[in-house]
Amino acid sequence: MSTVAFDVEAVRKRTSALDRPLVFFDGPGGTQCPDEVIDAIARYLREDNANIGAPYETSVRTVELVERARVTAGRFLDCHPDEVAFGPTMTSLNFLLTRCLGRTLVRGDEVLVTKLDHDANVSPWLELEHDLGIVVRFVEVRDDLTLDLDDLERQLSDRTRVVAFPVASNAVGTAPDVGRIVELAHGAGALAWADAVHYGPHGPIDVSGWDVDVLLCSPYKFFGPHLGLAFGKRELLESWRPYKVRPAANEPVGHRFEHGTQQHELLAGFVAAVEYIETLGWEAIVAHEHELGRRFLDGLPERVELYGLRSMEGRVPTFCFNVSGRSPEEVAIELAAREIAVWHGDYYAVEVMRKLGLEGTGAVRAGFVHYNTAGEVDRLLTALGEL
Repeated sequence: MSTVAFDVEAVRKRTSALDRPLVFFDGPGGTQCPDEVIDAIARYLREDNANIGAPYETSVRTVELVERARVTAGRFLDCHPDEVAFGPTMTSLNFLLTRCLGRTLVRGDEVLVTKLDHDANVSPWLELEHDLGIVVRFVEVRDDLTLDLDDLERQLSDRTRVVAFPVASNAVGTAPDVGRIVELAHGAGALAWADAVHYGPHGPIDVSGWDVDVLLCSPYKFFGPHLGLAFGKRELLESWRPYKVRPAANEPVGHRFEHGTQQHELLAGFVAAVEYIETLGWEAIVAHEHELGRRFLDGLPERVELYGLRSMEGRVPTFCFNVSGRSPEEVAIELAAREIAVWHGDYYAVEVMRKLGLEGTGAVRAGFVHYNTAGEVDRLLTALGEL
């Protein structure tokens, strides 16, 4: 692994929310914001709050902010700034974009989704199936909860229009082979439609290198405010008829898929979040998270059943598990009493829980990000041992 130095204590001092006894292993549901992100939001509201399109100074500065947010998004995703769109959430953007694509689909067209997906990249397609008579098929996962690429290849046909998939599973942490999925999709003449929400805080997103056609993510998962962000290839976005009000501009092309006045203060926070990540560097973040994950896996008590990969290869540090003799809810409550924050349930990963036979109960989920420490991981392991 990398030998890049990572001073986690110095990093934590930049996020006042961490200055408390509570240990945040709830990053898969939303990360904590560094102070510089919070300050950027407050500063915009205090100094620049305005709508765009007017000649006075705060409106002019707001236009500049929107442009800076697009440039920042292009840098974060590795795409042209014009190819990005902001919205309230990834889910809302995905419903919108799938509806735009839906105008080009006909009965019998096929969409492949996976059993690793968060439902935000499943239900939009199921609703198109309901409305248009397209066919949605599910790609299987293997017993170790990796994506079955052989099954994906078998299910591709000349009617396949989209392959929708996660860059990382929000439930069990599996990180599928993006390059191979895109290769298979494009080989069948289908679009590669990526959900990078859960991957966002764990590694660099490279839409150009991956050659995905559409990708969505959520800044509140990578230390920013509650917001949605989407990328689409220019030629694809230009080919769709957008759902928008008539006076809204058609350029930049991504703007066609943004409804109404944007959350300008949140765009300020988004810019600050990306700049925060850039000061740390992905190499150091990935190496630190890898060590935290390995520490957790090496120390897992025997009576804890882990679902998914037993090493840090092919995954991000998000762990799904149950404790023998305890319900997931009981475990989460007991850990909360010890000031350790985890989730329980299905986290909208419906098909994963069906695969595991955990419908209705779900499992415990703990996720690590770069601001977590080895000592915090040890606290979790000790508490699980006590339970």
